[in-house]
Amino acid sequence: MCWFTGKIITTVVWCVIGCIIYILTRGDMFQRKVSVELNPGLTPPSVLPPGVGLVHVRGLGHSGTLHLLLCNSGAPALLMVHTYSTQSTVHVDWPAFINHSLSGSLRVDPETSVRYSSALVFTRVWEYDDVNNAADPQQTAKSSFYPPYELQNFNWSEPKITVNQSDHIVTLCGREKTESFLNGSICLQFSVFESVGRDQVMPNLRHNANSSQLRVWLDGVTPRGDNSRFALEFQSVVDSGFRERVYVDSFIDDEYKPFFFQMSQWVSFPVNGDNVWGYNQWKPVAYRKAQPAPEDATPCKHSELVFMDQIPQSDLVKAYFIKDPQTYGLNISFGTAGDPIFYKATEYISWTVLMGLSEPLGNSFYMLRIAFIPTGILILVFFFIVQECVCRRSSGYQRIN
Repeated sequence: MCWFTGKIITTVVWCVIGCIIYILTRGDMFQRKVSVELNPGLTPPSVLPPGVGLVHVRGLGHSGTLHLLLCNSGAPALLMVHTYSTQSTVHVDWPAFINHSLSGSLRVDPETSVRYSSALVFTRVWEYDDVNNAADPQQTAKSSFYPPYELQNFNWSEPKITVNQSDHIVTLCGREKTESFLNGSICLQFSVFESVGRDQVMPNLRHNANSSQLRVWLDGVTPRGDNSRFALEFQSVVDSGFRERVYVDSFIDDEYKPFFFQMSQWVSFPVNGDNVWGYNQWKPVAYRKAQPAPEDATPCKHSELVFMDQIPQSDLVKAYFIKDPQTYGLNISFGTAGDPIFYKATEYISWTVLMGLSEPLGNSFYMLRIAFIPTGILILVFFFIVQECVCRRSSGYQRIN
C-alpha cells in the first residue's frame, strides 16, 4: 500500500513540475525541423546579379511553419512569415524579381495560411563627430554628422551558409567604393535555431525555435574623424493590421552579464488587440572586439520609434508586401557620455538582436530556478507527511502509552 501511494504521489509531483516548467517558459521547449536553401526555385536562364542571394530557412513545427528569408538585394532585410500550414512553401517569380518588377513576385503559398508577417531592414549607418563626448546622436548638431552610408548601395558578398548540429548560420558582408571601406566592411550574421538555447558569443542571448538572431558588426572601417561614433538605422515593416512600440524591461541575467539588467523590446501587436505577435529584442550593449571580454562592452541606446511614410529600399520587402504595410524606424547608437574610447581606437563594433514570433523571451529560466526552491520544499514536505500518515494507518500503528 505504501509503495502504491508513493508511486501516485511521485506521478503527481512530476505533473506539477511539468506544469511549472510549461507556465514559466511559456511552452518554448518545443523544437522545429530546420532546413536551409539558397535562391529557392532559381533555374537558368534566370541569373541573379553578382553577390546577390536569397536565403530561405524553413522551420517546420507540429502545427505550422516559420519561414525566414534573408536577402541582400537593395538594403539587406530579414523577412519572417508564420503560417498555420505544415505544407506551406515559398514561391519566387524570378524573372520579375530580377527585373525589379517586384510587387507580388515573392509569396508564401497557400496565402490563406499566413498568420503573421514582418521584416527587419538594415537601411543606413550614421557617423558623427562626437566633439562633446555625449555619445547621443539626438543631442548632436546636424553639422557634426557625416553623409550616411546607404546600405542599399553597398556591394555585398554572396551569402555563406554554415550548418552544424545545433544551429544554421548565414554570413554576408558588404562595402562601398570609398576610402572608409577600403579595408573595412559591415557584416551580418544570421542564425536560426531548432530548439531553446543560448548563444555562446556575448551577449549570450537566449533563443528558442520561434526566434532567429542577427549579429551586426563594423570591422576595419576608417573613421572620418578622430572622435567618430556610429549609429545603425533599422526599419521594421509589418502587415497593415498591426502597430508597434518600443519599451525597456528589467531583466535578471546575472549569470551571463552582471552589468546589464535591462532588455529592449520592439513589439508588434494587432491594432484592435494587445497580444504581441512578433518582436525584436536586444540587450543595451555592444562590443569593441570580435572576441570580446567583459571589459570590451560598451552601452548602446535606441532612439524613439518613428512612423515612416514609405517602405525601405529593399527588394525583398517590395516583392512580398503588397497591401500597404506599416513601416517604423529607429537608430541604435553606441557609447556612453564621457567614454574616452572612440571607434578609432579599435575600429570594431558589434551588436546583436533577436527577431522572434509571439511574446518576447523573458526571465523564465531565472524565475524557474527561484520558483523551484520553495516549490521543491513544499512538495517534499507534502510527500513525507502523506506517505508517513498512509503507512502508519495501513500497518495498524497504535501509540504505546
